[in-house]
Amino acid sequence: MVKKGSYFFGLTILVVLVSSGFNSFEIEKVEGFHLGKNEKISYDVPSENEDEIEVKNSSIAVPYVGKTFVGFRQALAFKESRGVLNMVNSYGYMGKYQFGKSTLRSVGIYDFQEFLKNPEWQEKAFKALIAKNKWELRKEIEKYNGRVINGVKITESGLIAAAHLGGAGSVRKYLRSNGTRGFKDGFGTSLRSYIKKFGGYDISHIAPNKNAKAKVS
Repeated sequence: MVKKGSYFFGLTILVVLVSSGFNSFEIEKVEGFHLGKNEKISYDVPSENEDEIEVKNSSIAVPYVGKTFVGFRQALAFKESRGVLNMVNSYGYMGKYQFGKSTLRSVGIYDFQEFLKNPEWQEKAFKALIAKNKWELRKEIEKYNGRVINGVKITESGLIAAAHLGGAGSVRKYLRSNGTRGFKDGFGTSLRSYIKKFGGYDISHIAPNKNAKAKVS
C-alpha cells in the first residue's frame, strides 16, 4: 500500500515538473526598443547603385499619370522635395523643385519669399529652366538620344532631369566622357540615377530657349 502511494505521489510530482516546463513566460520589454500594439517597423537601406532609393511612406500618394509632362514634373517634384512647396533644404535650395538662388535669377525671379509660397511662380520657373537646359543641351540631345551609357538608355527627359540636378555643363561632361566623369550632389545623388529614373517622359512641347524667363508679375 505504501509502495502504491509512493508511486502515485511520484507520478504526480513528475507531471507537475513536466507541465511547468511548458508554462508561458513573459518577455521583458526594454523601454524605447519595442513596438506598440498598432505600430509598424519601416526603414530604408541604400542600394548599391542608388537608382531606387525611395522613402516608403504610405501617407504620401503620387498620382499615376504615365510618361506625360505632368508625370515628369510630379515625379521630379516628389524626388526633390516630396512635392512640398515651401521646402528649403540644408544647402539653401528652395521650393518643390529645389531651385538655387542663382538659377532663379537666371529665369527672372528675385523675390525668393514670394517664390516659396507661390505655386504658379514655381511652375513657370520649372518650365523656363527646362527650356534653357534644352537649348544648352540641344546638340547632346540630338547626338546621344537612344544610346546606352553605363547601362542606361539616354533620353531627352532623362538628360533634362540630370541638368536640373547638376547643371547642363555636368551633363555634357558626363556624356562626352561616356559616363566616366560623373557628378553627385551634396546628398550623393548621381547624374546616372536621374538619367535612368526620369527617362522616357514626353516633354517635347517645351521648345529650347536660351533666354527663357518665368514671366512672373
